[in-house]
Amino acid sequence: MAGPETFSLTSPQDPLVPAVRSPKTAELVANRLRRMIVDGELGDGDFLPREAELMAQFGVSRPTLREAVRVLESQRLVEVRRGSRTGARVRIPGPEIVARPAALLLELSGATLADVMTARIAIEPLAARLVAENGTKAAHQELERLVGEIPAARKNGELARASADLHVRLVQLSGNTTLAMIAGMLHEISERHTATAIRGTDNAVPKAEYDRLLRSYRRLLGLVVKRDGAGAEAHWRRHMENAAAALLKGLEKAKVRDIME
Repeated sequence: MAGPETFSLTSPQDPLVPAVRSPKTAELVANRLRRMIVDGELGDGDFLPREAELMAQFGVSRPTLREAVRVLESQRLVEVRRGSRTGARVRIPGPEIVARPAALLLELSGATLADVMTARIAIEPLAARLVAENGTKAAHQELERLVGEIPAARKNGELARASADLHVRLVQLSGNTTLAMIAGMLHEISERHTATAIRGTDNAVPKAEYDRLLRSYRRLLGLVVKRDGAGAEAHWRRHMENAAAALLKGLEKAKVRDIME
């Protein structure tokens, strides 16, 4: 049985460079459909054109087209309801598409909570600076709303959730897509870590510590509103370093897998 079609980037006489597999027709069709989604030609909730139209557009058979759609389905870019006549519908994924696999990889690698905190300390202060310097008025108002929700969250026993939400939204509001993606990947780990640390203090943050936390959040908000990027970055770095010391107390050697079960 013949193997997959290949072509070489160098002359056939070069034995050191392996041949490169040519993409299958279905993969090429999937790539074109993916580009249509990325470019906005197909939006979230849109149905792919009918099979007959796509077969004619790409000059492919029905089995090849269906294989291409399965490729997109495996990448969670389309949703196919079996037995439905409506076809495949575009589904634009959010951070959750990478969050759980990323958390699993961190678990499998034996990553520690300290390792995750170090990454967050590298990311969040820069995000604070970007929000202050480049954030829109709407972004600043959302940050103000998140800070304003902290007292009620504490009262309702949801301080860990509200705090984690504030941290991840701070990065998302920075306008940097890559930083936001990384923060989204770490969000569930961060929330579970915070909840675990709070449970270690009888499920309640002491009032003095809570007051310092709230003052720090309000201090950040004030710097952001003043568009003091350097001040926001420096303040949030101190905040994150202090938070790491508090959240890792008693969990210095804990691993991500310890809190994700």
